Amino acid sequence: MEVEHAGKIDISQIKVTPDTYAPFRLAQGYRVGHLLFISGQTALDEDGQLIGIGDFDIQAHKTFENLQKVLIAGGSSLKNVVKVTILLRDMANFGKIVTLREKYFTAPYPADTILEVSSLFSPDALIEIEAIAVANHAAEWKSSE
Repeated sequence: MEVEHAGKIDISQIKVTPDTYAPFRLAQGYRVGHLLFISGQTALDEDGQLIGIGDFDIQAHKTFENLQKVLIAGGSSLKNVVKVTILLRDMANFGKIVTLREKYFTAPYPADTILEVSSLFSPDALIEIEAIAVANHAAEWKSSE
């Protein structure tokens, strides 16, 4: 819950266990009032090892699962994601991303930026997703009609 102190907004780091990002000196994300800002998630397993080398589908599913895990730790969910940035090593996977968005997100779907990049944190990483979400207790979706 957001607590305001003389015009200030609470900021807290989102932590998951194990924190596979700690060795990189990164936060998984931050909660700023009712908003969550989630660092780019990838296909890291519980030991911090990249899975699905050479397999976009495996990496993409694990990336969405990791995103969900951090959102839950911060008091939100995939349902309340309002913006994502998706980095792909190969834009040929764009169609798969559309299918995955339908599987993991709900309408109305988040605003989105998709970019093809030449490299990510590892040359074997094929996808990374960062997100902005609203805390569950503060989200009230209204029809756009």
